[in-house]
Amino acid sequence: MIKPLRPDDRTTLGHYQLLGRLGDGGMGSVYLGRSPDGRQVAIKVARPEHMDEAEFRGRFRSEVVRSRQVPPFATAEVIDADPDHDPPYLVVEYVDGPSLAALIREQGPLSGAALHRTAVGIATALTAIHGAGVIHRDLKPDNVLIAADGVKVIDFGIAQAFEVTSRHTKPDRMVGTITYMAPERFDPSGVGAVSAPADVFAWGAVVTFAATGRTPFAAESAAAIAMRILSGAPDLGGLPDWLRPLVERSLVKDPAARPTAREVLDLLLKGEQPVPSKKRRWNLLGLFGTGS
Repeated sequence: MIKPLRPDDRTTLGHYQLLGRLGDGGMGSVYLGRSPDGRQVAIKVARPEHMDEAEFRGRFRSEVVRSRQVPPFATAEVIDADPDHDPPYLVVEYVDGPSLAALIREQGPLSGAALHRTAVGIATALTAIHGAGVIHRDLKPDNVLIAADGVKVIDFGIAQAFEVTSRHTKPDRMVGTITYMAPERFDPSGVGAVSAPADVFAWGAVVTFAATGRTPFAAESAAAIAMRILSGAPDLGGLPDWLRPLVERSLVKDPAARPTAREVLDLLLKGEQPVPSKKRRWNLLGLFGTGS
């Protein structure tokens, strides 16, 4: 949803006009903007209170680098960036479509072909992200956009290269969304060992949310959620038979035992096509088609 600019918001940034607010995150705010050629864009602007922090500047530069590494079909294409600007900003393609979180909140859980296409779309994006040598590390429904041309995974604010241990995340500072974190993310020794299987774990949790409207390790507090992720079994009730075995494999505690994103995608494409749901008709941007 596009919200009006606040009274204290600027109306221009560099060569771009700011038109409205798209959302807020840990690193900054995202605005709907217009480029000099009239194109609508999304502009991520760093929070003023972080601009003097060297660690923050490093993380922002990393987001720009990681975003440019990922193929544009899998995410919002990077158009422009200026990490040295005051404030730093990143300009990406404006994706005209809701987040998965908003879609489930407004229309309820997915089923049939809609669920299959979403599971495939997220797995496709992760395959491309990992193929570019990047780990996302914060895959969640808010970072999955349902666009007319397919699913896009966005927000590489805490993404990390495969070959790099975290230089911008301290061992005692956990970043990400606990609900979708893999068990290895809670390792007190730090995040250096976290790799692509953590994104696959998040895929399983996100797809469970898409199919049921709840997360597989839901609990009353962050500490209780973390404990369930570390030692409890996921609640996969309500998942269709064609999807449940693959989600179970993605949510195992041992990262080495999880399939890769490519294997998840291949198994989804080789499996039986789901029967369209008769309970609900989907016609969002033409992506999900209609049930019968």
